[in-house]
Amino acid sequence: MQTATHLDREHCVRAVRSRDARFDGWFFTAVLTTGVYCRPSCPAVPPKAENMTFHPSAAACQAAGFRACKRCRPDTGPGSPEWNRRADLVARAMRLIADGVVDREGVPGLAARLGYSARQVERQLLAELGAGPLALARAQRAQTARLLIETTPLPMAEVAFAAGFSSVRTFNDTVREVYALTPGELRARVPHGGPAGTPGTLALRLPFRAPLNPGNLFGHLAATAVPGVEEWRDGAYRRTLRLPYGHGIVALAPRPGHIDCRLTLGDLRDLTVAINRCRRLLDLDADPVAVDDRLRADPLLAPLVDRAPGRRVPRTVDEAEFAVRAVLGQQVSTAAARTHAARLVAAHGKPLDDPEGGLTHLFPTPGALAAVDPGTLAMPRARRTTLTTLVRHLADGTLRLGVEADWAETRARLLALPGFGPWTADVIAQRALGDPDAFLPTDLGVRRAARALGLPATPAALTARAEAWRPWRAYAVQYLWATDNHPINVLPA
Repeated sequence: MQTATHLDREHCVRAVRSRDARFDGWFFTAVLTTGVYCRPSCPAVPPKAENMTFHPSAAACQAAGFRACKRCRPDTGPGSPEWNRRADLVARAMRLIADGVVDREGVPGLAARLGYSARQVERQLLAELGAGPLALARAQRAQTARLLIETTPLPMAEVAFAAGFSSVRTFNDTVREVYALTPGELRARVPHGGPAGTPGTLALRLPFRAPLNPGNLFGHLAATAVPGVEEWRDGAYRRTLRLPYGHGIVALAPRPGHIDCRLTLGDLRDLTVAINRCRRLLDLDADPVAVDDRLRADPLLAPLVDRAPGRRVPRTVDEAEFAVRAVLGQQVSTAAARTHAARLVAAHGKPLDDPEGGLTHLFPTPGALAAVDPGTLAMPRARRTTLTTLVRHLADGTLRLGVEADWAETRARLLALPGFGPWTADVIAQRALGDPDAFLPTDLGVRRAARALGLPATPAALTARAEAWRPWRAYAVQYLWATDNHPINVLPA
């Protein structure tokens, strides 16, 4: 039996018997008598304990010969929060696999990005997850195929290649093995006579673990939106996406129990990556109960958590873009930072057509910005030097901010660049790299909130007090920021 590394058998059995949705994605239950695997919250009558085995990944269940439960659909739940709170080899590998690297570059490409041999990566993934990178990528392809089958009218051959399969035969065999249904039977099960929509546009629901407070999450994204690249319209945050095979536009709107996601893609092969980046942007795989329990233990933070639990850290769909915007935002207001970014977008971003109007460009790449004449940048000389140095390092690959980045090492590299102090490095670590423990003790809003709450206000003393909040200090920052009357804290009307 492959056991979930972070929960023992007793905890797993208890979670299944209580149908506790908080553990969906943490582990999967394989039922020996039925041959299916389920999420812990499956509504079916729980099996006897002796008939349960537990696996840390869907791929491990599939490798052991189990098929997905047709009732709880374990592939539609939130992902494991483990991969977004750790920076070790396995976590970075899982983030890269979710971003489609194995499908595009193979296992050697995955290993090269991580700086390890393919054998080392394989061995560590097998040890912790019960499946290697190929099996994990295969499980992801199966999930994408099901999504396309059920939400688009695409012919099955197009679904197969869009999901990343090398042949229609492999696609058919995998879907039948994982779901115990043929692709045609899966499509026939869709209510109302079949899937709706048009090729290239998909309407999806993104699940999350409750609670989720959308105020600071969407408020932050809307308040800092760069004209042409992002906008808030009709209750949804919309933005352009640069993806491996083309570009896309996404609209994300909070709903009770899920996030509405409407994706328009130039190439459907980008679906898996686009979904993963949207989930990362909204921090949807977080475990809010674990976060809030830790922060609530501080009596001065507890009232903030109790008043509005479930705050997430607003992140990004493009790490290099966020780093550029962090530099543009140094020592200026939110409005001024948006103005600077909008000028760069208009002058150097790639134009695109938005069927709904409002969005006009992709944010410029580091390569495009590295080619800009520094004299044309309307900003102080010191910040201009900071920006040009940053984009040069991003463009030539000496600085990498992707999901594979080691948080501590990358932060040190950022601090070595001219004009990069702790605030800039830490805000990039928090929102671009995804470090859940990145802290901003020098931030003006954080210090003002600390003073109002009776917390230490000096950076050194506040950092010492925040030791008790580890490993969730980035979430503590969200609660501290929420004490201020600022648009970033309010869901737009």
